[in-house]
Amino acid sequence: MSEMMTTQAGDAGAFLNFDLSRVPTPCFVVDEKAIERNLSILGDVADRSGAHVLSALKAFSMFALAPLVRQHLGGVCASGIFEARLGREEYGGEVATFCAGYKDSEIDEIIALSDHVIFNSPTQKDRFLAKCQAAGKQVGLRINPEHSEGEIPKYDPCAPCSRLGTPVSQVTRETLHGVDGVHMHTLCEQGFDPLARTWASVEPRLAPYMDQLKWLNFGGGHHITRDDYDREALIAFIKEIRSKYDIDVYLEPGEAVALDAGILIGEILDLPENGMDLAITDISATCHMPDVIEAPYRPALMNETDTGHTYRLGGPSCLAGDVIGDYTWAQPLQVGDRFAFLDQAHYSMVKTNTFNGVPLPTIALWNSETDALQIVKQFSYDDFKERLS
Repeated sequence: MSEMMTTQAGDAGAFLNFDLSRVPTPCFVVDEKAIERNLSILGDVADRSGAHVLSALKAFSMFALAPLVRQHLGGVCASGIFEARLGREEYGGEVATFCAGYKDSEIDEIIALSDHVIFNSPTQKDRFLAKCQAAGKQVGLRINPEHSEGEIPKYDPCAPCSRLGTPVSQVTRETLHGVDGVHMHTLCEQGFDPLARTWASVEPRLAPYMDQLKWLNFGGGHHITRDDYDREALIAFIKEIRSKYDIDVYLEPGEAVALDAGILIGEILDLPENGMDLAITDISATCHMPDVIEAPYRPALMNETDTGHTYRLGGPSCLAGDVIGDYTWAQPLQVGDRFAFLDQAHYSMVKTNTFNGVPLPTIALWNSETDALQIVKQFSYDDFKERLS
């Protein structure tokens, strides 16, 4: 397996026409028309297949666009108490919550906020089953299909010794006592074929128990809004499962909601040289795009050229590894130049941090049809200070 994730998107689209000097830097700019386009595709899949499609807040939780999400999707999926609360307060519709481990001090509020409470293990399920049933909430169990489709081992929920989900080989009728539905999340930025292969592997093992289930949840990682995704095959797949087992089907796309819908704009601060041309920027991989280091992956640069002047871009933090990558421009860079990384609306926005006291990026909402621009959020010293004590 590769040690670096392949960049699956990076279409500049309407952002090619956006004036990068219109916002302070660093700044996330999200195109609401691109979000609407993605949501329309997902809504169409839901309508034609009969699936419940939920927006994964872990990937994209810009609640300024909650009214738009509400128009197209059936609700949200949450990964814990705060996302569940955000989903209930801002988005409406269904709230399906999964967490690898629930705390006694939080479970009552999570049950109150959620329509589906999905457990990672039979022991957690058994521990809180009575509370869920007393509240009239649906109970789910996450399974591990024990079928790997992951590109990077550390991001593969089906890797050996994974903590995520109950191995399907351990599932019994007793394991599923009180369970309304089964959840599986095994994909990451992938097309339809890996989903089909996963289901082909797991279906025979679940078939004996399907009569006692009300729903199947195939989690996220489906790049449904990418141009090359086989949406017709997905729709047929969902309809077949619904018909065969008389069961509801859920999908929880996250990246697909915000795919190619946002950029992160930065500025060149300094241009030192040490064995090669370097560029210090006000975008930090460590603070603003941690997946660049964690995945790792190389974000796409808008208007990058194949030949020209190459620079190693890094952030302003003190971390030696705060390096974004090597990028090439047609003309030499100058201090003060603006640039933009593509496809940064999902995961980058939700994972920012203030290590070193590096300021958080501004968040702006742009309409690529009307050219209307709104600064939704600007962060200050107080946002840094109030995280500490």
